[in-house]
Amino acid sequence: MYTEILQNIGLSKNESEIYEMLLKYGESSVAQISTKTGINRRNVYDVLDRMMDKGLVFPLLQKGENRYKAVDPSKLRELIREKENMLAKVFPDLEQLYYGNPQDNEVYIYKGPEGWKNYMRDMVRIGEPGYFIGAKGAWLDERVRHFFPEFIKEAERKQMKFYHLFDYEVKEQEHDILKYVGERYKFLPKGYTAPGAIDIFGDHVNILSNIHIGGFEEDFSFTVIVNKQIADAFRIWFQFMWDFCPYES
Repeated sequence: MYTEILQNIGLSKNESEIYEMLLKYGESSVAQISTKTGINRRNVYDVLDRMMDKGLVFPLLQKGENRYKAVDPSKLRELIREKENMLAKVFPDLEQLYYGNPQDNEVYIYKGPEGWKNYMRDMVRIGEPGYFIGAKGAWLDERVRHFFPEFIKEAERKQMKFYHLFDYEVKEQEHDILKYVGERYKFLPKGYTAPGAIDIFGDHVNILSNIHIGGFEEDFSFTVIVNKQIADAFRIWFQFMWDFCPYES
């Protein structure tokens, strides 16, 4: 039930299954653990050794076969904090490596929800105004919606300005995104909706595909162009469209 979540925070599949089993059934022998999890008995010993090293289980010494018990789940938070502290120590060096050799011209692909989060991180990192053509409120897609409050909080802290040219359907549907974008938005004329969008910020132009009102398709991806001249050109074209679109709130 919780195996996938436990794996996502750093436990192996076998560790996750054994830890959840011990939480559910309490102290157990190796034979019982093997039976209830389906993990080979020899492998159970190896996994338990690793889990003891991590402080996730401890043995109850008894006559005959030892039994094992899971530690309080708060230990999981401690493990995450330890990893965060290790990362914090080297994070400035990692950033220096990443940004120490910037490329003026790049083209690459972001895919799916994780790619979308990277795109949002890029935007707040650059911290410059954003211009959006064919905007559809995809920031509130269910797969990334939980990430949105952090994004908008950081954008507000940096006083970033966003200018949206929404598809007309966003107005028709009174989409929730309109509650978050302030007053700097307009709508493209009815009949000009397309399954794509273009976002411009700093020296970035993101060309999005497979996107619809309120979200994106399963195979969503977009092309990222890092080139200041191209970004400047798109800003000029955006301004042309902005000037000729009526303001409607």
